[in-house]
Amino acid sequence: MPSSRQESLRRSKANDVALAKQKQLETFAAPEQGLLTTGAGHPIADNHGSLRAGERGPLLVEDFILREKLARFEHERMPERVVGARGCAAHGYFEATRSMADYTSADLLQQPGTRTPVFVRFSQLTGSQGSADTVPDARGFAVKFYTSEGNWDLVGSSIPVAFVQDAMKFPDFVHALKPEPHHGMPQASSAHDTFWDFATLVPESTHALMWLMSGHALPRSYRMMAGFGVHTFRLLNARGDAHWAKFQWKPRLGRHALLRDEAREIAGCDPDFLRRDLWQAIESGCHPEWELALQLVPEAKAQALGIDLLDPTKLVPEEIVPPLIAGRLVLSRNPQDFFAECEQVAFHPAHLVPGIALTNDPLLQGRVASYTGSQIGRLGGPNFGELPINRPVCPMRTLARDGAHRASIGSSRVAYEPNMLDTGAEFRVDGGQRSQATHETVDERKTRSHPPQFDDHFSQATLFWNSQSPMEKEHIVGALQHDLCKVESAAVRQRAIDNLAHVDARLARKVGDMLGLVPDAKAAAGRSGFRERRHKPLLESAPSLSMDAEQANGIATRRVAVLVAPGVEVGALRVIQQALHEESASCCFVGEHLGSVATASGQQLPVDRTFCTAAGVLFDAVILPGGTASVKALAANPAVKRFVADAYKHGKAICAIGEGAHLLRGLALPDGDEPAQVPGVIVSRGEPPVRVQLARDFIAAIAGRRHGPRPHRGIAA
Repeated sequence: MPSSRQESLRRSKANDVALAKQKQLETFAAPEQGLLTTGAGHPIADNHGSLRAGERGPLLVEDFILREKLARFEHERMPERVVGARGCAAHGYFEATRSMADYTSADLLQQPGTRTPVFVRFSQLTGSQGSADTVPDARGFAVKFYTSEGNWDLVGSSIPVAFVQDAMKFPDFVHALKPEPHHGMPQASSAHDTFWDFATLVPESTHALMWLMSGHALPRSYRMMAGFGVHTFRLLNARGDAHWAKFQWKPRLGRHALLRDEAREIAGCDPDFLRRDLWQAIESGCHPEWELALQLVPEAKAQALGIDLLDPTKLVPEEIVPPLIAGRLVLSRNPQDFFAECEQVAFHPAHLVPGIALTNDPLLQGRVASYTGSQIGRLGGPNFGELPINRPVCPMRTLARDGAHRASIGSSRVAYEPNMLDTGAEFRVDGGQRSQATHETVDERKTRSHPPQFDDHFSQATLFWNSQSPMEKEHIVGALQHDLCKVESAAVRQRAIDNLAHVDARLARKVGDMLGLVPDAKAAAGRSGFRERRHKPLLESAPSLSMDAEQANGIATRRVAVLVAPGVEVGALRVIQQALHEESASCCFVGEHLGSVATASGQQLPVDRTFCTAAGVLFDAVILPGGTASVKALAANPAVKRFVADAYKHGKAICAIGEGAHLLRGLALPDGDEPAQVPGVIVSRGEPPVRVQLARDFIAAIAGRRHGPRPHRGIAA
């Protein structure tokens, strides 16, 4: 066992690494001071006019400043990523909270308290850089650890399984999912023929398809989104013992999803909704946090697990292999230059540290083969690792030479090994050297086939379906109906519901009813190339696969809209506002104009947003304060009615104080003065003795996240 002094030195070294990376990046991103200059550092006296022959004459070729500016402008775009083009990112750190030395020799996981700087990029799978944030999509969750042993890139996703099992199919999957080439539509959407044509002919995609149709494809916030390493990795400890591992990021705020129509409305109101939410949370000091969970299986027992860990379309339910929490990820600083950091960051699944190794997952192996070429093509040369955002903080010595965009300057006369000129000592390679080996049996046959277990395409899709709550199942059914109603090919629509019959007969019938089709599972099984080897399920359902099964995790960072107009009553409102503040939630006052409004007691209440830029879908909850004059003015505004209706129909928590209950008319109130009993709607007349309890009830309703179904009287869309 290491001594306490050794542990202290190790932790100090790791923390020095973290500080070094932060200083390196902050120095690079520091804003330039002084006069404007050219790229060569020459002062620019006038950046507003071109050099010309006389005041009305032609421009002169000798105007180097203009020529440099235009040439630089014409080349300031680079190719966007083929997948994951639209993204955002943040800096932070990973802190180990328990020793994983029994499983891996990776230095960052040895001692609790060790901090490692990280850079995290979130992205969409499908859309271009100009698409909206809230389209239904699998999302990237890539983490670059700047460790003392080199960079470790954990390139993950918001769903735990892949659409295809082998890298040979990945380009076909992406081509099918992207806009159709003959007209370039639709953007960032799976609701079209080519995607469903592919998905229904490749039944291994069914499991991931269920996740894509669920709320997991529509996170309320990146801060409330889980991340998965998807693939199985191999951990080796100092003794050489091997465990197979799956990595997962668990958000501290819990998982929370948008509804599909809610996401579409948000895309119209604020296409940057998710990236704005992340940026504002970090700027306000509400640093997002995740736990790193590892599912570990001893290598000798992997075959007996009942799930092929090399199949990326399968997951391991937590009920079978409970995860171990190894540390926490905290994002604490926004980028200072979006392009230089978020766009130029280059991840690679083969960037691993000692103690973490690849497995023979056929999709992972293909990704390893493709990433370097992708980064060279996108970033313009082989030296992308020298960019500040990609550069490791540990000592780095390679034999790389030359190439486009070389950023470092070598100090050695040699670029080969072995050599004596650099080290001063003779080192001869005669074939006697032996590298450290890991024992693994390799089949001598060459084949393009997969193990029989890979042909079980539906049992885990059924497990996922069985694990969802009734509301989550409605979401999946609605998403499938929406997508397939946009598919023009009748044959593709029929294949889709035939395949769904292998997942669940009732699901297939519900989707088929909307399409006017009857599912036929036998027809799907009889098609050429279709093989089904359904294994006996290890579980009938798994609560860990349902977001609704999670316990409420507080209301920190939740955004609450307060609708105000002149004459608003703030007595009870102040009590609720203080209670929300103590729970780390924030209030945003929305009125008819910016500035302030006069309260019933003559005070001035600042207004943060107006109804022309704010909508009910952009908030987690709504407060309707009392005050006769205020409520009368709000009730006469059609935008207020839409605001409240949006929040109501999407199951948001609503607190109506005193006369504020009148703003609920037409939604759920009966003809009398008292409201109906509606989930998540809290109503009070605002008497002082009940104000504290009103605040508690409202906070509990917000923690419940979404309430439904709710009775209504024809809410306007």
